[in-house]
Amino acid sequence: MRLFELVFLNALRHKLRSALTVLGIALAVLAFGVIRTFITAWYSGAAAAAPDRLVTRNKVSLVFSLPLAYREKIAQVPGVKTVAPANWFGGTYKDPKNFFPQFAVDMDTYFQMYPEYAVPPQQFKEALAERNAAIVGRKIATKYGWKIGDTVRIIGTIYAGDYDFVVRGIYSAGKPNADETQFFFHWDYLDERAKQIFGGSGGHVGFYVIQIEDPQKSAAMSKTIDEMFENSTAESLTETEKAFQLGFVAMSGALISGIRVASILIIGVVLLVLANTMAMAARERTKEYAVFKTLGFRGWHLASIIGGESLFLALAGGALGLVALVPVIAGAAKAMADYFPVLPIEPATIAAGGIISLVVGVVAAIVPAYRAASVPIVEGLRQIG
Repeated sequence: MRLFELVFLNALRHKLRSALTVLGIALAVLAFGVIRTFITAWYSGAAAAAPDRLVTRNKVSLVFSLPLAYREKIAQVPGVKTVAPANWFGGTYKDPKNFFPQFAVDMDTYFQMYPEYAVPPQQFKEALAERNAAIVGRKIATKYGWKIGDTVRIIGTIYAGDYDFVVRGIYSAGKPNADETQFFFHWDYLDERAKQIFGGSGGHVGFYVIQIEDPQKSAAMSKTIDEMFENSTAESLTETEKAFQLGFVAMSGALISGIRVASILIIGVVLLVLANTMAMAARERTKEYAVFKTLGFRGWHLASIIGGESLFLALAGGALGLVALVPVIAGAAKAMADYFPVLPIEPATIAAGGIISLVVGVVAAIVPAYRAASVPIVEGLRQIG
């Protein structure tokens, strides 16, 4: 009987135990894949950031604003292509539970810097021409049933009041990891309302998005911009868009670290499940292995049989878990679209699941294989059970 046949038959000898082992490994690999996918989603904003975009905000905190006059000064810095003011709005739609990112931006310049937000030309032209026009992502337009020409009322929280916007554009993702759940409207419109709410002359900007000619000079240009506003009443902090996004991720650093630890613990669970199965199998078959030795089987033959069985179970469980990962993540993406607009299964996650299964299969077989190969024939034949 050939070696591969022995491996296959041994793996299926105790069908229930093997099935439960494969299922346990599959669940563990599935949990690992889900956790890693959510971690990837947490960093998706930073991953989508362009190297030629900088963000300038108030040095103290994003809560504090910058003067509109900074726009022209930043635009005069050599190497700056475009500057767009932007404000986080933070309103709700119909119900406080209906949350999605809303930004007041200078549409003309902002969308030039974000080619990943693809808006049909005619829609974009109409959005520029209308004071209370909005451009919304495809996902939220589908979720709430919005169509071009619909009026959408957003209830302001930071900027109190009801705001009626007309949907004039629906953008789609030009890149796989682009966010399609955002809501954009004219910064000028918000500035006018802010004057009415807070009084004063207005002209306060939450942050500036800056496009530069040479990404290699981002550090030097950031320093130049910030030096312009040193010792002013509103000092600035300029950083790459990626660093800006990672600043938000850092606020959840402890949670992410805990999730990472959980994913590592899952690997230990997989190893224990399979190691226990292989130890039981090897103990039950000690007398058989001794008989094999009397028939001329070498130690490496027995190690190959045990290792092959371990790998078969581990890879079968890993494959099952990775196959199940696709529908599970698809369901999670629909259920949690408001919190994770981009939830991709990265090739690295699939590769990690496969490698974990392979490594666990090898490690779990080491001790049983060594014992089977090293036990003397006489002692093995005396073994009971």
